[in-house]
Amino acid sequence: MLAYGFLEAHWYRLRHLHLTGVTAPGTPPLRILHLSDLHLSPLHRRLGDFLAGLAAEDYDLVVATGDLLGDRDMEEQVVAMLAPLTADGRPGVAVLGSNDFWAPRPRNPLTYFTGPSEVQHGGVRLDTEAMVAGLARTGWTTMRSGGGNVAVRGGVVGLSAIDDPHDPATTLPDVAALAPPAGPTLVHVGLVHAPYVDALDRLVDAGAELLLAGHTHGGQVRVPGVGALVDNCDLPLNKARGASTHRGVPLHVSVGLGTSKYAPVRFGCRPEATLLTLLP
Repeated sequence: MLAYGFLEAHWYRLRHLHLTGVTAPGTPPLRILHLSDLHLSPLHRRLGDFLAGLAAEDYDLVVATGDLLGDRDMEEQVVAMLAPLTADGRPGVAVLGSNDFWAPRPRNPLTYFTGPSEVQHGGVRLDTEAMVAGLARTGWTTMRSGGGNVAVRGGVVGLSAIDDPHDPATTLPDVAALAPPAGPTLVHVGLVHAPYVDALDRLVDAGAELLLAGHTHGGQVRVPGVGALVDNCDLPLNKARGASTHRGVPLHVSVGLGTSKYAPVRFGCRPEATLLTLLP
């Protein structure tokens, strides 16, 4: 089982998902490529080939919901792996997770059953600023807590983003600070790495019409007939991966593409990116 779990952790796939009732009537389909949790380390070298292949897909916007780094000295590799997705001018937007700031440390996996893990400040600080600067050079916008927008084919997408609420140092911003600039938008998307309920509530209150998050790894180890046993936040386990709703707003939680180098297995939860087609 452990050998299979290691192989599954590198068995990447692209999932196609249609979400209806998200955009206004008469709006053409809007396609968002959603990926998350690369946790890039030397274990995940094959991931670059998979990401490069995604560039051939038909999407209007690519969104990465955090935990892109998985080890020290991987900042340039992350930038290089994500660059093909915006190479033809299509925009990319990213938010950051706690693992984009701090290198991982060994952890007893059984502690996840006692509650959400603690962010281990005081370890090796990663060069987050270098990664963000590199992403900017290749067409990516990295958002911290606040509002913004991005131009796509056919219009503008409004954005509200919250810094990773899994980090106890994060203070959730006021709803007013999350508002995108005034003006017509195709859809208003709320972004956060870890889908804690308070953060999702704040994004909904800010007017988000679609919520995108990562962090959970879909449970990473799922028991057939049961599903995820943990999701490392306070989101209900039945929402730990894929599409659901939060207070009536569509929510998509990415299964993610990587794992911590100290827990490099998946079971019943293949790593994946998702191509979301938003429809009226």
